[in-house]
Amino acid sequence: MSRPLADSFRDALAGLAYAWRTQRNLRIQVLAAAGVLVALVLLRLPPVQAGVLILAVVLVLAAELFNTAVEVVVDHFVGPEHQAAARVAKDVAAAAVVVTAVGAAAVGALILLPRIR
Repeated sequence: MSRPLADSFRDALAGLAYAWRTQRNLRIQVLAAAGVLVALVLLRLPPVQAGVLILAVVLVLAAELFNTAVEVVVDHFVGPEHQAAARVAKDVAAAAVVVTAVGAAAVGALILLPRIR
């Protein structure tokens, strides 16, 4: 039997709230995302450019949430001792966030810098 849709959304929001409370980097990324959203409104970007920027922002935030999930699972099942495979899993998940953020910054620069000059 499947759960009600409202329960699924409530669980997702609880996960988001957990990440917000515990992950400093997520809060920093949300602040940066807000800046990007303000810029796209103030610069009156065309819909396609605005959409690309919004997609880039969402990908960074999603990558951070996946990274948080990996960290929680690894910490729970491996414990506080640092086994090599656990460290690699956490480092690779963090690297995914960095790669996504660098890509989003490049997209932002390509779209926003010409309009600022």
